[in-house]
Amino acid sequence: MACNLTRSRAEACKDSVAGIKSIYLVDYGVLGTYTLTDDEITNCTSATDFGLFEYELKGNNSFEQTINASRENGTVFYEQVLNVTFKKLTKEDNKELKLLASGRPHIFIVDHNDNVMLMGKDNGADVTTGTVSTGNALGDFNGYNLTFTAMEVSPANFCATDATQATFPVSEFAGLTGAITVPALVQV
Repeated sequence: MACNLTRSRAEACKDSVAGIKSIYLVDYGVLGTYTLTDDEITNCTSATDFGLFEYELKGNNSFEQTINASRENGTVFYEQVLNVTFKKLTKEDNKELKLLASGRPHIFIVDHNDNVMLMGKDNGADVTTGTVSTGNALGDFNGYNLTFTAMEVSPANFCATDATQATFPVSEFAGLTGAITVPALVQV
């Protein structure tokens, strides 16, 4: 197999920012068939109804991908790691935490540049570590810190979107079909 390069890259402009706005979790296996156009997800067709659960994020959240390559084995895979902080402990979140830790959802990540990427496209993402913290002093952190990890054969694909729509990004996951339920955000 030829592994020939296909493009050059100029120094990027200083017009991007870091961080994650929100994540959307979907139960593993319900997204169905993907269409990739130039390595971007342009269509996702599901034969079943499914929920797309939004988590708004602010502050200390990150998504990183590590390339793991072995010349000796002739292999390469990508470890995708999402660190999220959910402020405030609630009994409802404790119940959901048990479901998250037991499952392996697909995760759509929306960054502050309105890029949408799909973590765990083929294998799902596992909660690999986390803490539930009450804090000590009145001003200490009270909530959940979770780490999701996925192992994939390619980096997280970008998803075709249209940021001009009023319901961005949910309705703009291009071609995302099936009866999609997006429950309203719950104020905690």
